[in-house]
Amino acid sequence: MKQKRNLIFLLLGPVLFFLCYLLLPDSLFTSQEAKGAVGTVAWMALWWVTGPVDYAVTAFLPIAVNALFSFVDMSEVIANYASETILLLLGASIINVSWELTGLDRRIAAKCLSMVGGKLSTQINFWFLLSAALSSILPNAVVCATITPIAVSMLKFIGEKDISESKNGSLILLTIAYAAGVGGLATPLGGAMNLVTVDYIEQLTGEEFMYTSWVIRFLPFMLVLVLSNIAFLLIRHCKKGERLAGSKEYFEKIYKEMKPMTREEKISLFLFIFATVMAFSRELYADILPGLKPAYVFIICAIISFMVKKQDGERLMKWKNVQGKIIWDLIYIFAGGMALGTLINKSGAAQDIGAAVSAANLGEGFLLVFIIVAFTLLLSDVTSNTATAAVAIPIVISIVSGMGKNPIPYVYIASIGVNLSYMLPTSIRAIPVGYGLKPKFMFKEGVYITVIVIAAMSVLAYLLLNYWPSFSTV
Repeated sequence: MKQKRNLIFLLLGPVLFFLCYLLLPDSLFTSQEAKGAVGTVAWMALWWVTGPVDYAVTAFLPIAVNALFSFVDMSEVIANYASETILLLLGASIINVSWELTGLDRRIAAKCLSMVGGKLSTQINFWFLLSAALSSILPNAVVCATITPIAVSMLKFIGEKDISESKNGSLILLTIAYAAGVGGLATPLGGAMNLVTVDYIEQLTGEEFMYTSWVIRFLPFMLVLVLSNIAFLLIRHCKKGERLAGSKEYFEKIYKEMKPMTREEKISLFLFIFATVMAFSRELYADILPGLKPAYVFIICAIISFMVKKQDGERLMKWKNVQGKIIWDLIYIFAGGMALGTLINKSGAAQDIGAAVSAANLGEGFLLVFIIVAFTLLLSDVTSNTATAAVAIPIVISIVSGMGKNPIPYVYIASIGVNLSYMLPTSIRAIPVGYGLKPKFMFKEGVYITVIVIAAMSVLAYLLLNYWPSFSTV
């Protein structure tokens, strides 16, 4: 039965592609390239959710499809598989291998569990708030790439080695991915998509945009998002008193009984901390070392990790031993999601969808707010948040300005959806999938939380638009 099911979904993927490519209306999509890009989204989403082939294999579909149909310049598609973010993930993955080889992963896991304890609800609150706080001032990908392996080390320590079959493990990784997206909305420093939005606001006003204005106006949204996301995770998945294996006292005892850190452990920990701090403090040295971006810091530290020798003189890490431990799935799934976004944007599909939204009679009330939130959030699920901002923000400005209304508050509203996405393993959501989280589980939970967030953000935005005068200013 399983083989028959897999065969059905295997064949259904290309069928969906050709249905989109041949039957989508010309009135909506202005080119066959745009139709093909939408078809590729349908194909990849089906295979990621149903899993008839390995998830990383699905990630190469943009290359295969574009090679056959030439929707966009292939060099732009291929570039996603060796982008800066991919190098960052590769470097972080190599450094994390050194944790396993030195035993540092067990030490970190025991320390985290001794601090937080094994209560599942406390774990969810801890990982969510930590990830959201860091994402408010740091790139989401950096936060997700550095926090996720720490959580995975903790889970392996308590016996949750197969994340795909672990409900609690899957839930914690999903928590980190959700929080990294939510936290990015808190400040303009949360990601490049917010800086794109700031740029458009400054073009509209002709004045410098103060970051404090962003924080103040998005504070109500942040409060509702944090509470609603955590409530969703706790109410839907946490039974009263449910715990991970072991107690806080037990892990305190385990940690105290561990031998002192070895030289190799200290070096592995230093390399990770150094790379992370350098990524977090990029603004402090960007003018002096403009080429030393976070991705390259992680690669440099990964190279150094191969030079570390054990006390017996043997090198700690050798490529032939390390390559089997690198999370290649994570790297390729992330790249595939980015390549899919390239197809959507460069083929004109995203612009066609935006034009259709712009041409619709949306009115001036709640419906307009709802459409803006839903459009931006759903578009962010199939392309990168930054690409969504670049496509959606000018469309929103055009629609609202055409109505004779002040576009500033609607740009704020569009930024909500630009930052949030929950369903598909694209962008930062590829990271937990690379560590074992099933896309089917992500999609199922993502549908529910997407509906909740769109409804909550639309209502709140509409209320602020009508009853908070300062919301409409800069």
